[in-house]
Amino acid sequence: MAFRKASFSKNGHVCPWWLAYTFDNPIRKLFHQPQKMLGPYIREGMTVMDVGCGMGFFSIGMAKMAGDNGKVIAVDRQQKMLDIMLKRAKRAGIAERISAHHCEPDKIGILEKVGFILTFWMVHEVGNQKDFFSQLGSILASGGKILMAEPKMHVCAEDFQKTIAIARATGLRLSGQPAVRFSHSALFEINE
Repeated sequence: MAFRKASFSKNGHVCPWWLAYTFDNPIRKLFHQPQKMLGPYIREGMTVMDVGCGMGFFSIGMAKMAGDNGKVIAVDRQQKMLDIMLKRAKRAGIAERISAHHCEPDKIGILEKVGFILTFWMVHEVGNQKDFFSQLGSILASGGKILMAEPKMHVCAEDFQKTIAIARATGLRLSGQPAVRFSHSALFEINE
């Protein structure tokens, strides 16, 4: 998910929907396995959120883990991404577990508390990261976690550390940095 300039997005950049096909394909399962990456954070029956869901690679995996009594809120700024994600979810037989949410450029717009939030390869496009992380923190349920992964090919280690500092300044606590292939990662919780 990317947000426009003067709100969250840097330089007005929004990843075009068609570009997602270059990395959201069957080969991706070889190095980004949703069950392995997200399994420690998602339990049956949870409500979870995939911010910047794109074409649904992780949303579908999260819905399988959350089970029949769980729910995934898949958030993206581009309706085309959400439409493709829902088609893929229907083919996978789990569309009823996913709620597609078309967000505003500067506002996620979710009030429901969630137990886990994924932001995968999208925070580097967020211009106002402080507002963004404040919104995530307000959505996160007590004891919940946020996993942020950023691509090493676009984000240097120094910039990633700056992003972590911004998240921490909004009241999030860094609780780990799990291994995610080709990525910098950070796991956050709410300071309670």
